[in-house]
Amino acid sequence: MGAGARVSTGWRRRSLLAAGAALAAAGCAPRGLAHIEGGFAGVSHERGHRLRQPWPTRAPDVTHRVHTVIAGGGVAALAAARALRLAGHDDFALLELEDTAGGNSRGMQVGGIACPVGAHYLPLPGDDARAVQELLEELGLRRRVAGRWQYDERALCHSPQERLFIDGHWQDGLLPVQGVGAATLAQYRRFADAVAAARRAAHYAIPVQKSTFAPVQFAQDAITFEVWLDTQGLTDAHLRWYLDYCCRDDYGAGIASVSAWAGLHYFASRHGFAAPSEGGGDDAGLLTWPEGNGWLSQRLAAPLEGRLRAGRVVGRIEHGRHGVSVDALDVASGRLERWQARQAIVALPAWVAARVIESPPEALRQRAASLRTAPWLLAQLQLRAPLDDRPGAAPSWDNVLYGAPGLGYVDARHQSLAPVPGPTVLTYYRALDGEPGGRERLLQTPWSAWRDTIVAELGAAHPDLGQKTARMELVRHGHAMAIPAPGTLQEISRLRTSIQRQKLSQSEHPTLIFDAAPRLAFAHADWSGYSVFEEAFTLGHAAGAALS
Repeated sequence: MGAGARVSTGWRRRSLLAAGAALAAAGCAPRGLAHIEGGFAGVSHERGHRLRQPWPTRAPDVTHRVHTVIAGGGVAALAAARALRLAGHDDFALLELEDTAGGNSRGMQVGGIACPVGAHYLPLPGDDARAVQELLEELGLRRRVAGRWQYDERALCHSPQERLFIDGHWQDGLLPVQGVGAATLAQYRRFADAVAAARRAAHYAIPVQKSTFAPVQFAQDAITFEVWLDTQGLTDAHLRWYLDYCCRDDYGAGIASVSAWAGLHYFASRHGFAAPSEGGGDDAGLLTWPEGNGWLSQRLAAPLEGRLRAGRVVGRIEHGRHGVSVDALDVASGRLERWQARQAIVALPAWVAARVIESPPEALRQRAASLRTAPWLLAQLQLRAPLDDRPGAAPSWDNVLYGAPGLGYVDARHQSLAPVPGPTVLTYYRALDGEPGGRERLLQTPWSAWRDTIVAELGAAHPDLGQKTARMELVRHGHAMAIPAPGTLQEISRLRTSIQRQKLSQSEHPTLIFDAAPRLAFAHADWSGYSVFEEAFTLGHAAGAALS
Protein backbone atom coordinates (compact mmCIF):
# COMPACT_ATOMS: atom_id res chain seq x y z
CA MET A 1 0.00 0.00 0.00
CA GLY A 2 1.00 3.63 -0.48
CA ALA A 3 2.47 5.89 2.13
CA GLY A 4 -1.01 7.11 2.95
CA ALA A 5 -1.78 3.75 4.54
CA ARG A 6 0.85 4.39 7.20
CA VAL A 7 -0.47 7.80 8.19
CA SER A 8 -4.20 7.13 8.04
CA THR A 9 -5.24 4.37 10.40
CA GLY A 10 -9.00 4.93 10.68
CA TRP A 11 -11.64 2.37 9.82
CA ARG A 12 -12.49 4.13 6.54
CA ARG A 13 -9.29 3.17 4.73
CA ARG A 14 -9.24 -0.38 6.06
CA SER A 15 -12.87 -1.02 5.19
CA LEU A 16 -12.52 0.44 1.70
CA LEU A 17 -9.42 -1.60 0.93
CA ALA A 18 -10.97 -4.74 2.35
CA ALA A 19 -14.11 -4.27 0.30
CA GLY A 20 -12.15 -3.66 -2.89
CA ALA A 21 -9.88 -6.65 -2.30
CA ALA A 22 -12.80 -8.95 -1.60
CA LEU A 23 -14.58 -7.89 -4.77
CA ALA A 24 -11.46 -8.33 -6.90
CA ALA A 25 -10.75 -11.75 -5.38
CA ALA A 26 -14.29 -12.89 -6.01
CA GLY A 27 -13.99 -11.89 -9.66
CA CYS A 28 -17.58 -10.77 -9.80
CA ALA A 29 -19.46 -7.51 -9.68
CA PRO A 30 -21.54 -6.33 -6.73
CA ARG A 31 -25.26 -6.50 -7.26
CA GLY A 32 -26.33 -3.97 -9.87
CA LEU A 33 -22.91 -3.35 -11.44
CA ALA A 34 -23.18 -5.77 -14.35
CA HIS A 35 -24.99 -3.09 -16.36
CA ILE A 36 -21.90 -0.84 -16.34
CA GLU A 37 -20.21 -1.16 -19.71
CA GLY A 38 -16.71 -0.09 -20.62
CA GLY A 39 -13.13 -1.18 -21.08
CA PHE A 40 -9.59 0.13 -21.37
CA ALA A 41 -9.02 3.24 -23.48
CA GLY A 42 -6.79 6.27 -23.94
CA VAL A 43 -3.29 4.74 -24.05
CA SER A 44 -1.88 1.91 -26.18
CA HIS A 45 0.64 -0.04 -24.12
CA GLU A 46 1.21 -2.41 -27.02
CA ARG A 47 2.78 0.40 -29.04
CA GLY A 48 5.16 1.43 -26.29
CA HIS A 49 6.06 -2.17 -25.53
CA ARG A 50 7.06 -2.60 -29.18
CA LEU A 51 10.43 -1.22 -28.08
CA ARG A 52 10.97 -4.35 -25.98
CA GLN A 53 11.22 -6.35 -29.18
CA PRO A 54 14.20 -6.32 -31.56
CA TRP A 55 13.98 -3.35 -33.89
CA PRO A 56 13.67 -4.22 -37.62
CA THR A 57 17.00 -4.37 -39.41
CA ARG A 58 15.52 -4.20 -42.90
CA ALA A 59 15.85 -1.18 -45.14
CA PRO A 60 13.20 1.49 -44.61
CA ASP A 61 10.08 1.31 -46.74
CA VAL A 62 10.08 5.08 -47.23
CA THR A 63 12.53 7.92 -46.53
CA HIS A 64 11.57 11.50 -45.69
CA ARG A 65 13.83 14.53 -45.50
CA VAL A 66 13.12 17.51 -43.25
CA HIS A 67 15.19 20.16 -41.52
CA THR A 68 14.18 19.15 -37.96
CA VAL A 69 12.59 16.05 -36.47
CA ILE A 70 10.78 16.18 -33.14
CA ALA A 71 10.66 12.72 -31.54
CA GLY A 72 7.73 12.59 -29.12
CA GLY A 73 4.39 14.35 -28.95
CA GLY A 74 3.86 15.50 -25.37
CA VAL A 75 3.74 19.06 -24.07
CA ALA A 76 7.51 19.56 -24.51
CA ALA A 77 7.32 18.44 -28.14
CA LEU A 78 4.34 20.68 -28.85
CA ALA A 79 6.10 23.62 -27.21
CA ALA A 80 9.20 22.98 -29.35
CA ALA A 81 7.06 22.88 -32.49
CA ARG A 82 5.42 26.17 -31.53
CA ALA A 83 8.83 27.79 -30.97
CA LEU A 84 9.98 26.64 -34.41
CA ARG A 85 6.83 28.02 -36.03
CA LEU A 86 7.14 31.36 -34.25
CA ALA A 87 10.68 31.65 -35.62
CA GLY A 88 9.41 30.99 -39.15
CA HIS A 89 10.73 27.44 -39.43
CA ASP A 90 8.08 25.13 -40.87
CA ASP A 91 10.25 22.35 -42.30
CA PHE A 92 9.87 19.90 -39.44
CA ALA A 93 7.97 16.75 -38.51
CA LEU A 94 6.67 15.71 -35.10
CA LEU A 95 6.43 11.94 -34.52
CA GLU A 96 3.88 10.91 -31.87
CA LEU A 97 3.27 7.43 -30.48
CA GLU A 98 -0.46 7.75 -29.79
CA ASP A 99 -3.23 8.80 -32.15
CA THR A 100 -3.33 12.31 -30.67
CA ALA A 101 -0.57 14.53 -29.31
CA GLY A 102 -0.38 15.88 -25.78
CA GLY A 103 1.13 13.11 -23.65
CA ASN A 104 -0.21 13.45 -20.10
CA SER A 105 -2.11 16.55 -21.22
CA ARG A 106 -4.66 14.94 -23.50
CA GLY A 107 -8.42 14.67 -23.42
CA MET A 108 -11.06 12.21 -24.56
CA GLN A 109 -14.83 11.93 -24.77
CA VAL A 110 -17.15 9.50 -23.02
CA GLY A 111 -20.78 9.58 -24.03
CA GLY A 112 -20.16 12.84 -25.89
CA ILE A 113 -18.79 14.56 -22.78
CA ALA A 114 -15.17 15.80 -22.81
CA CYS A 115 -12.94 14.66 -19.93
CA PRO A 116 -9.19 14.58 -19.15
CA VAL A 117 -6.86 11.67 -19.88
CA GLY A 118 -4.25 13.02 -17.46
CA ALA A 119 -3.44 16.50 -16.16
CA HIS A 120 -6.65 18.38 -15.48
CA TYR A 121 -5.57 21.92 -14.51
CA LEU A 122 -2.89 24.59 -14.84
CA PRO A 123 -2.12 26.88 -11.88
CA LEU A 124 -1.79 30.51 -12.90
CA PRO A 125 1.91 30.73 -13.80
CA GLY A 126 4.29 33.00 -11.95
CA ASP A 127 6.90 35.25 -13.54
CA ASP A 128 9.49 32.45 -13.53
CA ALA A 129 7.38 30.65 -16.16
CA ARG A 130 7.39 33.44 -18.73
CA ALA A 131 7.09 31.09 -21.72
CA VAL A 132 3.83 29.74 -20.27
CA GLN A 133 2.57 33.25 -19.58
CA GLU A 134 3.22 34.16 -23.22
CA LEU A 135 1.31 31.08 -24.38
CA LEU A 136 -1.71 32.06 -22.30
CA GLU A 137 -1.64 35.54 -23.81
CA GLU A 138 -1.47 34.04 -27.30
CA LEU A 139 -4.50 31.86 -26.55
CA GLY A 140 -6.50 34.82 -25.20
CA LEU A 141 -6.57 33.46 -21.65
CA ARG A 142 -4.56 36.32 -20.15
CA ARG A 143 -4.50 40.03 -20.94
CA ARG A 144 -3.49 43.26 -19.25
CA VAL A 145 -6.34 45.56 -18.20
CA ALA A 146 -5.64 48.89 -16.49
CA GLY A 147 -2.13 47.74 -15.66
CA ARG A 148 -3.19 44.42 -14.14
CA TRP A 149 -3.24 40.92 -15.56
CA GLN A 150 -6.70 39.42 -15.93
CA TYR A 151 -7.58 35.84 -16.84
CA ASP A 152 -10.55 34.58 -18.82
CA GLU A 153 -13.16 33.82 -16.16
CA ARG A 154 -14.61 31.02 -18.28
CA ALA A 155 -11.36 29.09 -17.85
CA LEU A 156 -10.75 29.94 -14.20
CA CYS A 157 -12.00 27.10 -12.02
CA HIS A 158 -15.52 27.88 -10.85
CA SER A 159 -16.46 27.77 -7.17
CA PRO A 160 -16.69 25.64 -5.17
CA GLN A 161 -13.32 24.20 -6.10
CA GLU A 162 -12.49 21.48 -3.56
CA ARG A 163 -14.11 19.43 -0.83
CA LEU A 164 -13.18 16.51 1.41
CA PHE A 165 -15.39 13.62 2.58
CA ILE A 166 -14.47 12.83 6.18
CA ASP A 167 -16.45 11.24 9.04
CA GLY A 168 -19.56 10.91 6.88
CA HIS A 169 -19.71 14.59 5.86
CA TRP A 170 -18.31 16.84 3.15
CA GLN A 171 -16.19 19.81 4.22
CA ASP A 172 -14.90 22.75 2.17
CA GLY A 173 -11.24 22.44 1.19
CA LEU A 174 -8.96 19.41 1.32
CA LEU A 175 -7.07 20.11 4.56
CA PRO A 176 -8.98 18.21 7.30
CA VAL A 177 -10.56 20.74 9.67
CA GLN A 178 -13.89 19.15 10.54
CA GLY A 179 -13.71 17.78 14.09
CA VAL A 180 -9.93 18.06 14.46
CA GLY A 181 -8.51 19.07 17.80
CA ALA A 182 -6.30 21.89 19.04
CA ALA A 183 -3.17 19.74 18.72
CA THR A 184 -3.83 19.20 15.01
CA LEU A 185 -4.43 22.91 14.40
CA ALA A 186 -1.18 23.68 16.21
CA GLN A 187 0.71 21.34 13.88
CA TYR A 188 -0.91 23.02 10.88
CA ARG A 189 0.46 26.35 12.13
CA ARG A 190 3.90 24.85 12.69
CA PHE A 191 4.02 23.48 9.15
CA ALA A 192 2.87 26.86 7.81
CA ASP A 193 5.77 28.48 9.68
CA ALA A 194 8.20 25.90 8.25
CA VAL A 195 7.07 26.60 4.67
CA ALA A 196 7.35 30.34 5.23
CA ALA A 197 10.86 29.87 6.61
CA ALA A 198 11.82 27.76 3.58
CA ARG A 199 10.60 30.49 1.23
CA ARG A 200 12.69 33.07 3.05
CA ALA A 201 15.79 30.87 2.98
CA ALA A 202 15.75 30.01 -0.75
CA HIS A 203 13.84 30.49 -3.98
CA TYR A 204 11.67 27.53 -5.00
CA ALA A 205 10.79 28.06 -8.64
CA ILE A 206 8.71 26.61 -11.44
CA PRO A 207 10.47 25.90 -13.74
CA VAL A 208 12.94 24.33 -11.35
CA GLN A 209 15.97 25.72 -13.19
CA LYS A 210 15.04 29.18 -11.84
CA SER A 211 15.51 27.94 -8.26
CA THR A 212 18.45 29.12 -6.19
CA PHE A 213 19.92 25.62 -5.66
CA ALA A 214 20.87 26.73 -2.16
CA PRO A 215 22.63 24.50 0.41
CA VAL A 216 19.46 24.30 2.48
CA GLN A 217 17.62 22.90 -0.55
CA PHE A 218 20.32 20.28 -1.16
CA ALA A 219 20.02 19.23 2.49
CA GLN A 220 16.27 18.77 2.01
CA ASP A 221 16.92 16.87 -1.22
CA ALA A 222 19.09 14.33 0.64
CA ILE A 223 16.21 12.90 2.74
CA THR A 224 12.60 11.88 2.24
CA PHE A 225 9.77 14.22 3.15
CA GLU A 226 8.66 11.71 5.77
CA VAL A 227 12.06 11.82 7.50
CA TRP A 228 12.05 15.63 7.39
CA LEU A 229 8.61 15.70 9.02
CA ASP A 230 9.92 13.37 11.72
CA THR A 231 12.83 15.70 12.45
CA GLN A 232 10.40 18.62 12.72
CA GLY A 233 8.13 16.74 15.10
CA LEU A 234 5.23 17.03 12.65
CA THR A 235 3.53 13.74 13.45
CA ASP A 236 -0.17 14.59 13.33
CA ALA A 237 -2.11 12.00 11.32
CA HIS A 238 -4.39 14.55 9.64
CA LEU A 239 -1.48 16.75 8.56
CA ARG A 240 0.48 13.76 7.27
CA TRP A 241 -2.51 12.43 5.36
CA TYR A 242 -2.91 15.81 3.66
CA LEU A 243 0.77 16.14 2.78
CA ASP A 244 0.87 12.56 1.53
CA TYR A 245 -2.19 13.27 -0.61
CA CYS A 246 -0.54 16.40 -2.08
CA CYS A 247 2.62 14.50 -2.98
CA ARG A 248 0.73 11.59 -4.53
CA ASP A 249 -1.42 14.04 -6.48
CA ASP A 250 1.48 16.05 -7.94
CA TYR A 251 4.31 13.50 -7.99
CA GLY A 252 2.60 10.10 -8.10
CA ALA A 253 4.30 9.01 -4.85
CA GLY A 254 3.86 9.77 -1.17
CA ILE A 255 5.90 11.35 1.60
CA ALA A 256 7.91 8.15 2.16
CA SER A 257 9.19 8.29 -1.44
CA VAL A 258 9.64 11.92 -2.49
CA SER A 259 12.39 14.13 -1.14
CA ALA A 260 11.83 16.78 1.50
CA TRP A 261 12.82 19.35 -1.12
CA ALA A 262 9.99 18.13 -3.38
CA GLY A 263 7.49 18.14 -0.51
CA LEU A 264 8.34 21.72 0.41
CA HIS A 265 8.61 22.76 -3.24
CA TYR A 266 4.95 21.76 -3.70
CA PHE A 267 3.97 24.66 -1.44
CA ALA A 268 6.93 27.04 -1.54
CA SER A 269 7.01 27.33 -5.35
CA ARG A 270 3.37 28.37 -5.60
CA HIS A 271 0.96 29.53 -2.91
CA GLY A 272 2.61 28.55 0.34
CA PHE A 273 0.64 26.89 3.13
CA ALA A 274 -1.73 28.62 5.53
CA ALA A 275 -3.30 27.15 8.65
CA PRO A 276 -7.14 27.35 8.78
CA SER A 277 -7.08 30.21 11.29
CA GLU A 278 -5.06 32.26 8.81
CA GLY A 279 -7.85 32.29 6.27
CA GLY A 280 -6.33 30.02 3.63
CA GLY A 281 -3.36 30.35 1.32
CA ASP A 282 -2.63 33.03 -1.20
CA ASP A 283 -3.37 30.75 -4.13
CA ALA A 284 -4.01 32.89 -7.20
CA GLY A 285 -6.31 30.32 -8.78
CA LEU A 286 -6.11 27.79 -11.56
CA LEU A 287 -7.28 27.21 -15.11
CA THR A 288 -9.28 24.15 -16.06
CA TRP A 289 -11.49 22.82 -18.83
CA PRO A 290 -13.78 19.75 -19.17
CA GLU A 291 -10.98 17.92 -21.04
CA GLY A 292 -8.36 19.23 -18.58
CA ASN A 293 -5.06 20.31 -20.11
CA GLY A 294 -6.18 18.57 -23.28
CA TRP A 295 -7.67 21.96 -24.13
CA LEU A 296 -4.15 23.39 -24.24
CA SER A 297 -2.55 20.51 -26.13
CA GLN A 298 -5.30 20.56 -28.75
CA ARG A 299 -4.59 24.21 -29.49
CA LEU A 300 -0.86 23.62 -29.62
CA ALA A 301 -1.35 20.73 -32.06
CA ALA A 302 -3.96 22.40 -34.30
CA PRO A 303 -1.52 24.55 -36.37
CA LEU A 304 0.79 21.61 -37.11
CA GLU A 305 -1.48 20.00 -39.73
CA GLY A 306 0.58 17.58 -41.84
CA ARG A 307 3.71 18.11 -39.76
CA LEU A 308 2.19 16.05 -36.93
CA ARG A 309 2.61 12.35 -37.72
CA ALA A 310 0.65 10.35 -35.13
CA GLY A 311 0.81 6.60 -34.62
CA ARG A 312 4.61 6.45 -34.99
CA VAL A 313 6.81 4.28 -32.77
CA VAL A 314 10.27 5.86 -32.73
CA GLY A 315 12.70 2.98 -32.40
CA ARG A 316 16.11 4.30 -33.43
CA ILE A 317 17.85 7.68 -33.49
CA GLU A 318 21.34 7.93 -35.00
CA HIS A 319 23.25 11.19 -34.84
CA GLY A 320 26.46 12.21 -36.54
CA ARG A 321 28.50 15.16 -37.71
CA HIS A 322 26.31 15.84 -40.71
CA GLY A 323 22.80 15.09 -39.49
CA VAL A 324 20.31 12.87 -37.70
CA SER A 325 18.48 9.76 -38.84
CA VAL A 326 15.27 8.72 -37.07
CA ASP A 327 13.56 5.39 -37.77
CA ALA A 328 9.90 5.05 -36.88
CA LEU A 329 7.23 2.41 -37.41
CA ASP A 330 3.92 3.59 -38.85
CA VAL A 331 1.45 1.61 -36.74
CA ALA A 332 -1.44 1.89 -39.20
CA SER A 333 0.44 0.73 -42.32
CA GLY A 334 3.24 -1.31 -40.76
CA ARG A 335 5.76 0.59 -42.89
CA LEU A 336 9.19 1.40 -41.56
CA GLU A 337 9.94 5.10 -42.10
CA ARG A 338 13.29 6.84 -42.04
CA TRP A 339 13.40 10.56 -41.31
CA GLN A 340 16.65 12.26 -42.27
CA ALA A 341 17.18 15.70 -40.80
CA ARG A 342 19.83 18.24 -39.97
CA GLN A 343 18.89 18.14 -36.27
CA ALA A 344 16.38 16.63 -33.85
CA ILE A 345 14.57 17.53 -30.67
CA VAL A 346 14.27 14.44 -28.46
CA ALA A 347 11.08 14.99 -26.47
CA LEU A 348 10.87 11.39 -25.26
CA PRO A 349 10.92 10.12 -21.67
CA ALA A 350 14.55 9.78 -20.59
CA TRP A 351 14.43 6.00 -20.27
CA VAL A 352 12.96 5.70 -23.78
CA ALA A 353 15.50 8.15 -25.24
CA ALA A 354 18.37 6.17 -23.71
CA ARG A 355 17.04 3.01 -25.32
CA VAL A 356 16.55 4.33 -28.87
CA ILE A 357 19.50 6.71 -29.32
CA GLU A 358 22.65 5.20 -30.76
CA SER A 359 25.60 6.22 -28.53
CA PRO A 360 23.52 8.26 -26.05
CA PRO A 361 25.27 11.03 -24.08
CA GLU A 362 26.49 10.02 -20.62
CA ALA A 363 24.15 12.55 -18.97
CA LEU A 364 21.21 10.79 -20.61
CA ARG A 365 22.44 7.40 -19.44
CA GLN A 366 22.70 8.65 -15.88
CA ARG A 367 19.27 10.30 -15.93
CA ALA A 368 17.62 7.19 -17.33
CA ALA A 369 19.37 4.93 -14.80
CA SER A 370 18.30 7.02 -11.81
CA LEU A 371 14.77 7.72 -13.01
CA ARG A 372 11.83 6.24 -11.16
CA THR A 373 8.39 6.62 -12.71
CA ALA A 374 4.90 6.40 -11.23
CA PRO A 375 2.09 4.23 -12.63
CA TRP A 376 -1.37 5.81 -12.66
CA LEU A 377 -4.92 4.63 -13.20
CA LEU A 378 -7.70 6.95 -14.36
CA ALA A 379 -11.36 5.98 -14.55
CA GLN A 380 -13.98 7.87 -16.55
CA LEU A 381 -17.38 7.26 -14.93
CA GLN A 382 -20.27 8.28 -17.17
CA LEU A 383 -23.28 9.14 -14.99
CA ARG A 384 -26.88 9.07 -16.17
CA ALA A 385 -27.98 11.57 -13.53
CA PRO A 386 -26.51 13.65 -10.68
CA LEU A 387 -25.55 11.74 -7.56
CA ASP A 388 -27.37 12.06 -4.27
CA ASP A 389 -25.12 13.98 -1.91
CA ARG A 390 -24.09 13.52 1.69
CA PRO A 391 -24.42 16.39 4.19
CA GLY A 392 -21.95 19.27 4.15
CA ALA A 393 -20.18 21.16 1.41
CA ALA A 394 -21.73 21.33 -2.04
CA PRO A 395 -20.48 19.28 -5.04
CA SER A 396 -17.18 20.73 -6.21
CA TRP A 397 -14.74 20.47 -9.08
CA ASP A 398 -12.32 18.31 -7.05
CA ASN A 399 -13.83 15.80 -4.62
CA VAL A 400 -11.58 13.73 -2.32
CA LEU A 401 -12.31 10.95 0.18
CA TYR A 402 -10.17 11.00 3.32
CA GLY A 403 -8.13 7.82 3.77
CA ALA A 404 -9.15 6.28 0.45
CA PRO A 405 -6.55 4.62 -1.81
CA GLY A 406 -7.49 6.87 -4.72
CA LEU A 407 -7.11 10.64 -5.07
CA GLY A 408 -10.79 11.38 -5.60
CA TYR A 409 -12.45 12.65 -8.75
CA VAL A 410 -13.09 15.79 -10.79
CA ASP A 411 -16.41 16.60 -12.44
CA ALA A 412 -16.17 17.26 -16.20
CA ARG A 413 -19.34 19.37 -16.10
CA HIS A 414 -18.21 21.63 -13.26
CA GLN A 415 -17.37 24.48 -15.65
CA SER A 416 -20.80 24.26 -17.28
CA LEU A 417 -23.13 27.24 -16.90
CA ALA A 418 -26.25 25.05 -17.18
CA PRO A 419 -28.71 26.02 -14.41
CA VAL A 420 -29.67 22.42 -13.63
CA PRO A 421 -27.14 19.57 -13.11
CA GLY A 422 -27.42 16.68 -15.54
CA PRO A 423 -25.48 13.71 -16.88
CA THR A 424 -21.74 14.07 -16.45
CA VAL A 425 -18.41 12.24 -16.38
CA LEU A 426 -16.38 11.88 -13.20
CA THR A 427 -12.63 11.34 -13.69
CA TYR A 428 -11.16 9.28 -10.85
CA TYR A 429 -7.40 9.28 -10.19
CA ARG A 430 -5.19 6.73 -8.45
CA ALA A 431 -1.39 6.67 -8.18
CA LEU A 432 -0.12 3.12 -7.68
CA ASP A 433 3.56 3.72 -6.96
CA GLY A 434 3.27 2.88 -3.27
CA GLU A 435 1.22 -0.27 -3.81
CA PRO A 436 3.03 -3.64 -4.03
CA GLY A 437 3.56 -4.55 -7.68
CA GLY A 438 1.70 -1.40 -8.68
CA ARG A 439 2.73 -1.33 -12.35
CA GLU A 440 2.11 -5.06 -12.86
CA ARG A 441 -1.21 -4.80 -11.08
CA LEU A 442 -2.17 -1.83 -13.23
CA LEU A 443 -1.63 -3.79 -16.44
CA GLN A 444 -2.78 -7.24 -15.34
CA THR A 445 -5.92 -6.55 -13.28
CA PRO A 446 -9.09 -7.14 -15.34
CA TRP A 447 -11.26 -4.16 -16.16
CA SER A 448 -14.20 -5.58 -14.21
CA ALA A 449 -12.10 -5.91 -11.04
CA TRP A 450 -11.02 -2.27 -11.27
CA ARG A 451 -14.65 -1.28 -11.88
CA ASP A 452 -15.82 -3.07 -8.76
CA THR A 453 -13.02 -1.67 -6.61
CA ILE A 454 -13.60 1.91 -7.74
CA VAL A 455 -17.36 1.76 -7.22
CA ALA A 456 -16.82 0.30 -3.74
CA GLU A 457 -14.33 3.05 -2.85
CA LEU A 458 -16.40 5.99 -4.07
CA GLY A 459 -19.57 4.35 -2.82
CA ALA A 460 -18.63 5.37 0.72
CA ALA A 461 -19.57 8.92 -0.25
CA HIS A 462 -22.05 8.07 -3.04
CA PRO A 463 -24.12 4.93 -2.33
CA ASP A 464 -26.06 5.47 -5.57
CA LEU A 465 -22.93 5.60 -7.74
CA GLY A 466 -23.22 2.05 -9.07
CA GLN A 467 -26.86 2.51 -9.96
CA LYS A 468 -26.28 5.76 -11.86
CA THR A 469 -23.07 4.81 -13.68
CA ALA A 470 -23.72 3.76 -17.27
CA ARG A 471 -20.15 3.30 -18.45
CA MET A 472 -16.60 3.25 -17.10
CA GLU A 473 -13.54 3.74 -19.31
CA LEU A 474 -10.16 3.02 -17.70
CA VAL A 475 -6.95 4.75 -18.74
CA ARG A 476 -3.67 3.15 -17.68
CA HIS A 477 -0.41 5.11 -17.57
CA GLY A 478 2.39 2.64 -16.85
CA HIS A 479 5.09 5.34 -16.64
CA ALA A 480 3.07 8.49 -16.06
CA MET A 481 5.66 10.78 -14.50
CA ALA A 482 9.08 11.07 -12.93
CA ILE A 483 9.15 10.83 -9.12
CA PRO A 484 11.34 13.46 -7.39
CA ALA A 485 13.04 11.02 -5.01
CA PRO A 486 15.96 12.08 -2.79
CA GLY A 487 18.90 13.16 -4.93
CA THR A 488 16.81 14.62 -7.74
CA LEU A 489 17.79 18.25 -7.14
CA GLN A 490 21.45 17.28 -6.81
CA GLU A 491 21.24 15.47 -10.14
CA ILE A 492 19.62 18.47 -11.83
CA SER A 493 22.39 20.67 -10.47
CA ARG A 494 25.08 18.35 -11.84
CA LEU A 495 23.30 18.32 -15.17
CA ARG A 496 23.43 22.11 -15.36
CA THR A 497 27.19 22.16 -14.87
CA SER A 498 27.76 19.29 -17.33
CA ILE A 499 26.11 21.07 -20.25
CA GLN A 500 28.96 22.46 -22.31
CA ARG A 501 26.77 24.41 -24.71
CA GLN A 502 24.32 26.70 -22.91
CA LYS A 503 22.44 28.61 -25.57
CA LEU A 504 19.61 30.48 -23.85
CA SER A 505 16.09 30.79 -25.24
CA GLN A 506 13.73 33.69 -24.79
CA SER A 507 12.82 32.26 -21.38
CA GLU A 508 16.50 32.32 -20.31
CA HIS A 509 16.27 28.59 -19.71
CA PRO A 510 19.37 26.44 -20.43
CA THR A 511 18.92 24.22 -23.47
CA LEU A 512 19.95 20.58 -23.10
CA ILE A 513 22.43 20.16 -25.97
CA PHE A 514 25.48 18.04 -25.18
CA ASP A 515 28.87 18.05 -26.90
CA ALA A 516 28.56 14.29 -27.36
CA ALA A 517 25.37 14.83 -29.39
CA PRO A 518 25.48 18.40 -30.76
CA ARG A 519 22.65 17.84 -33.23
CA LEU A 520 20.23 16.66 -30.53
CA ALA A 521 18.33 18.91 -28.13
CA PHE A 522 16.55 17.20 -25.23
CA ALA A 523 13.19 18.35 -23.93
CA HIS A 524 11.00 16.41 -21.49
CA ALA A 525 9.75 16.94 -17.94
CA ASP A 526 11.97 14.01 -16.86
CA TRP A 527 14.89 16.46 -17.00
CA SER A 528 13.17 18.60 -14.36
CA GLY A 529 12.66 15.69 -11.99
CA TYR A 530 8.87 15.88 -11.85
CA SER A 531 6.04 16.26 -14.33
CA VAL A 532 4.01 19.46 -14.56
CA PHE A 533 2.92 21.44 -17.60
CA GLU A 534 5.18 24.43 -16.89
CA GLU A 535 8.34 22.32 -16.71
CA ALA A 536 7.66 20.41 -19.93
CA PHE A 537 6.55 23.50 -21.84
CA THR A 538 9.57 25.59 -20.78
CA LEU A 539 12.05 22.86 -21.75
CA GLY A 540 10.35 22.35 -25.12
CA HIS A 541 10.17 26.07 -25.82
CA ALA A 542 13.86 26.46 -25.02
CA ALA A 543 14.83 23.58 -27.33
CA GLY A 544 12.76 24.90 -30.21
CA ALA A 545 14.07 28.44 -29.79
CA ALA A 546 17.68 27.23 -29.63
CA LEU A 547 17.43 25.17 -32.83
CA SER A 548 15.34 27.61 -34.85
